[in-house]
Amino acid sequence: MFTRSLERDFCGVRIAWLGDLGGYLPIEPGIPELCHAALRVLEGIGCVVEESGLGFPPERMWDSWITLRHWLVVGNLGALYADPAKRAQMKPEAVWEVEGGLKLTPQDVYQASVSRSDLYRAVLKLFGTYEYLVLPSAQVFPFDAGTHWPKTVNGVAMDTYHRWMEVVVLSSMLGFPVANVPVGFSRNGLPMGMQIIGRRNADFAVLQLAHVYDQATHWVRDYLPPLLTSA
Repeated sequence: MFTRSLERDFCGVRIAWLGDLGGYLPIEPGIPELCHAALRVLEGIGCVVEESGLGFPPERMWDSWITLRHWLVVGNLGALYADPAKRAQMKPEAVWEVEGGLKLTPQDVYQASVSRSDLYRAVLKLFGTYEYLVLPSAQVFPFDAGTHWPKTVNGVAMDTYHRWMEVVVLSSMLGFPVANVPVGFSRNGLPMGMQIIGRRNADFAVLQLAHVYDQATHWVRDYLPPLLTSA
């Protein structure tokens, strides 16, 4: 099917802007403004963009995700952790994940799975109204490579090493097709993007919207990375 043209008429196509999940996610200033400018581009190609709630408690989504992550990591790294010599070479974050996994009970994992299933049903209901869901690709602009990880976002302390990228948990949990499209740059020239999430198995539809958005903005064509412009 990917040999077909990506061109499509988007007049009247409904899109849900999830934003910061109703104020739940701390997001660095400047990111919402860039995303809202991108939403106006989508409206310009005919889409109907509406602000929407997720229809599911984001706190419960996070609890499910972190439980399942602990469970998977202890499965992958548990043998390394069990060897004191190898454990000493593991990153503190990896040790933390494994130790979290070792504390889990079968009931914990079951409840996390139940929550993920409930989230899936909530998002399917949302997709009954909208063809696409959109939200920022990140909660912070790119940071210095010497920064281990952001300890705060917009004044809110991050309680885990990955809480600052919680905005991608929704797509990670559900496995729906996602495209990241650029929305512009910060005042310091740092890039930001926006997630376009489509319905289950609607990979082609996601590519179509990403393509039309690209044709309307030319971000990729007009703002090449320095390594490419100097080649």
